[in-house]
Amino acid sequence: MITVHHLNNSRSQRILWLLEELGLDYEIKRYQRDPQTNLAPEELKKVHPLGKSPVITDDGLTIAESGAIVDYLIRKYGKGALMPDEASPDYVTYLHWMHYAEGSAMLPVMLSMYLMRLGEAGKPLQPRLESEVANHFGYLENALGARDFFVGSGLTGADVQITFVLEAAKTLGLLAPYPRLNAYLQRVQARDAYKRGIERGGQYDLGR
Repeated sequence: MITVHHLNNSRSQRILWLLEELGLDYEIKRYQRDPQTNLAPEELKKVHPLGKSPVITDDGLTIAESGAIVDYLIRKYGKGALMPDEASPDYVTYLHWMHYAEGSAMLPVMLSMYLMRLGEAGKPLQPRLESEVANHFGYLENALGARDFFVGSGLTGADVQITFVLEAAKTLGLLAPYPRLNAYLQRVQARDAYKRGIERGGQYDLGR
């Protein structure tokens, strides 16, 4: 049985959504952020040394990092769904978006969050950050274009990765200039599997 070590208001919500898309049975072990610091509890370090979420356990394996978990689950249980065939021209595009989401696009989102907390002390960095936000989200907006998904004609693991980035960006007010990304996010969040993941995971509010 797959166990998801699920931290509230975190990246582990994307793993619950993926499991629902794959139609897999799984169990959830829940962890709550500290209400004062918003940090994960020390208990998570008993599962993985980093003490971060998501982490899954499956068949004696402990797997951390969203991208690694998404790739593992799709390859092991997807039966060809949610990723292009490796011989397809779409496969390299899929790899790009899978890694780009956390490797590049998430960085200006995280920096925006930290600068907001710094207040006046962060103002000198604001112009550079705004430039990076425009660069990355303009890139995403143009790459999506008129398509429903980022790779091919259907949902893939790349969309699972990218959606969390967009949700975090929207919470910070960064998505307003990008109508295609907003429409994409609404389409994804309307999926039945996405809604089931939210029901299983509980409260999901990245603004907290």
